[in-house]
Amino acid sequence: MSLDANANRFSGFADLYDAVRPVPPAALADVITRYSGGRPQLVVDLGCGTGLSTRWAAGWSSEVIGVEPSADMRARAAAVTIENNVRYIDGWSSSTSLPAGSADVVLAVQALHWMEPVSTFAEAARLLRPGGVFAALDCDWPPSIGNAVAEQAWHTTRATVAIHEREIAGWAPRSASRAASSSPQTDQLRPIDPDDAAAAVTITDGVMFWHKGEHLGRMIRSQQFVHCLEIAAIGQERGNAGRFVELFKSQGDYQALRRHGFDDAALGIDRFESDVVAAVGTGEIPFWFTYRARIGVRGSDASPSGR
Repeated sequence: MSLDANANRFSGFADLYDAVRPVPPAALADVITRYSGGRPQLVVDLGCGTGLSTRWAAGWSSEVIGVEPSADMRARAAAVTIENNVRYIDGWSSSTSLPAGSADVVLAVQALHWMEPVSTFAEAARLLRPGGVFAALDCDWPPSIGNAVAEQAWHTTRATVAIHEREIAGWAPRSASRAASSSPQTDQLRPIDPDDAAAAVTITDGVMFWHKGEHLGRMIRSQQFVHCLEIAAIGQERGNAGRFVELFKSQGDYQALRRHGFDDAALGIDRFESDVVAAVGTGEIPFWFTYRARIGVRGSDASPSGR
């Protein structure tokens, strides 16, 4: 299975992505290191993108290796990283070329839904030493900013984008050009195979997407981990109306449609931006990011699952 389209999806907007995306909260580092038995010697960050999560992990581990197939994202990561315990390599979540049993922690931050799960879990288990931890972290969109009008404007614009994504991807067309939505996540605007909810969905430009809600179940079924669990945590950052809008623009579906020739007026971005500015003003406000962490612990004997 080729996932070149998945890597290409994130080319062309690395600077924007790196500037506005959040960093996981310290609480998740505490949980991960507790399960792994203390400060990790090596963390491998799969699908590291611009290195946001790699640099985050550098603060609580001795060494971090970011693995990223997108040359554009990897170049940005190298350009902005000043931590001396971080390096980046070209590779895939299913094939890193790193030594077996070398990692205490393997991460996939905002990335697992773009990865073929069976081969990714097998590679994570191969990389981990006995008792090591695999952690997939995902952030809910949008962040909570304490303003229902602005957040609903995000959902409504997301539904508009989803209509055009459905048309480009060849799903059943929708006639409306703008649709109200109370759906909290993009996942719920994409189809699910009724015979296999864990199956991949093909979206714009042949990109393969695996629904985030199935992450934990897929981890358990992989039998690569002796213990699997899901927790949630909230991280707080600061932002303004501009960052809220730019976060939307850092989403892959919006960027894909722009490459297909859609302008901001057609995608509802112009109205979205004006609605957000009118609702929250121009000052800084708290941004609360909800993270969902799916954690798997590798078994302590010769088999990954410990069975």
